[in-house]
Amino acid sequence: MKIDLNADIGEGCPGERELLPLVTSVNIACGFHAGDASIMLQSVRQALEAGVAIGAHPSFPDRENFGRTAMQLPPEDVYAQVIYQIGALRALTESLGGRLVHVKPHGMLYNQAARDAQLAEVIAMAVKAVNPALMIVGLAGSESIRAARAAGLATREEVFADRGYQADGSLVPRGQPGALIDNAEQAIRQTLDMVQRGEVQSRGGEWVPVRAETVCLHGDGPHAIGFARQIRQAFRAHQIDVTSR
Repeated sequence: MKIDLNADIGEGCPGERELLPLVTSVNIACGFHAGDASIMLQSVRQALEAGVAIGAHPSFPDRENFGRTAMQLPPEDVYAQVIYQIGALRALTESLGGRLVHVKPHGMLYNQAARDAQLAEVIAMAVKAVNPALMIVGLAGSESIRAARAAGLATREEVFADRGYQADGSLVPRGQPGALIDNAEQAIRQTLDMVQRGEVQSRGGEWVPVRAETVCLHGDGPHAIGFARQIRQAFRAHQIDVTSR
């Protein structure tokens, strides 16, 4: 059994660099919700040094609220913005001899695309326009995954170690009870359920089927590094190979 572990970097979180040896893929902020050209270049350099797969982490244009503001933008605006962000990170990555592997939308762009088929299609078309070899990372079972496959793109279905789930397989919105998991044992148990059993227990107690191909580890929580280390130990104990391939 194999699993990828990914983390978002270039967002100014203090534990980002410590996460790099513990993950196999990173999603680098592209300036619309966090980061800038210098931070992006530094993040790429650190990712290459760590030997992890590099992905773009595009967002709605929302630095004020860290990309977490719901937006209804014209499709052509989203299309242009996603291409712009991916293109910038791709250029920086290639300037250092690296290769951009995947695209994972950030925050509200990710969450809206998970349930909005039209938005998901726009993102998929933008990714394909940049490079049809790029993979899209999206919420397991979501519209993002369906749109990417319909566009002929490779996909990787994502689950979350430290986020609560609803009965429809979506994440509990931030700010609501149960949205964040800050107990290491609970996070590890949930992660193993998703990876080994292909299901997750929702906030209401229902068991929801999920396909876990990559696990997101957020670097902005107070227990992020501890979670990452313990999850790696749990995978080792259960003979689960951690790899981006």
